[in-house]
Amino acid sequence: MGSKEDILVRLKKHAVDQVERPERTFEPLIFFDPLVQFEKIMKAVGGNCVVLEKGQDVNEVIRNVFPDAKSIASNLPEVTCATVNPDTLDDPRELNGTDVGVIRGDFGILENGMVWINQRTRYKALFFISEALVILLDRNRLVNNMHEVYKQPAFDDFGYGCFISGPSKTADIEQALVIGAHGARAVTVILE
Repeated sequence: MGSKEDILVRLKKHAVDQVERPERTFEPLIFFDPLVQFEKIMKAVGGNCVVLEKGQDVNEVIRNVFPDAKSIASNLPEVTCATVNPDTLDDPRELNGTDVGVIRGDFGILENGMVWINQRTRYKALFFISEALVILLDRNRLVNNMHEVYKQPAFDDFGYGCFISGPSKTADIEQALVIGAHGARAVTVILE
């Protein structure tokens, strides 16, 4: 008998009798005050959340949050404070040095502060190379949990998409938290 057969014989000798799996009940998280919950979780993950007041201009908010920004990249028509339209660039490396990238989110998740982003700009590098990222999000597009995410139509129809939750961070080296390690150092979600 070869070593493979020997191992299989020994495994069969020590097999555990199968037991019936217990019934599993699961109640997904539901939040009753979405704006408060999203702001709380965004802060917990190191991000910032601004709820746009009626009549408040998104460009004014961007300029107030990032007053020193010289390079603001966005292809969104409502973002008139943008100094660069990333879709007009020939090479994504031209986005290097972008102070603020402004993009649109499809929906936000209340349980973890993530925002689902579909690529609507020529270069997805904008999501990660900008020093700060501003995500415009419809306040009526907040879902409670990841279970509801999978039911969203925008989650099935995209070429490239990603979840973004606060600024880039890592804590894998000596258990020290580093913000901005692999992407934006700051993320602000503006709920419209």
